[in-house]
Amino acid sequence: MSYNSELYQQVILDHNRKPRNFRKIENATHFCHGVNPLCGDDLHIYLTVSDEGVIDDVSFEGSGCAISKASASLMTTHLKGKTVEDAKINFEEFHKMILGEFDPQKEENHLGKLSLFMGVREYPSRTKCATLSWHTMVSALDKKTDAVSTE
Repeated sequence: MSYNSELYQQVILDHNRKPRNFRKIENATHFCHGVNPLCGDDLHIYLTVSDEGVIDDVSFEGSGCAISKASASLMTTHLKGKTVEDAKINFEEFHKMILGEFDPQKEENHLGKLSLFMGVREYPSRTKCATLSWHTMVSALDKKTDAVSTE
């Protein structure tokens, strides 16, 4: 097992067992519901965005597999304090990385610890699990009221 693979598994397991920002934000300015009908992942994303467009708080609730929960947990810790524009750039980089269209080890990026999810490329059936929270977050920022589905 490579160092990156072992680190990936440790981070996934840690964030699955002890998800960060796992709570509902009362009076959130933005929120959305996301589901992955294939595996049953079901998340709500909540954000508080300031008038200046800064994400002051972000959280999630719901149930899902370890990858889904860990991705949501790491996403929420990464996005606090970022602007809405930065969050959308992070979404694009993360999504392309998961699909194998972007390599954070070779290209400039803003992903930080999130680049550990590059290992999901080896498990295409888990792609939607890793990206559900991200799609839900972007829909929340775009004020879409319908639930987001991976299908």
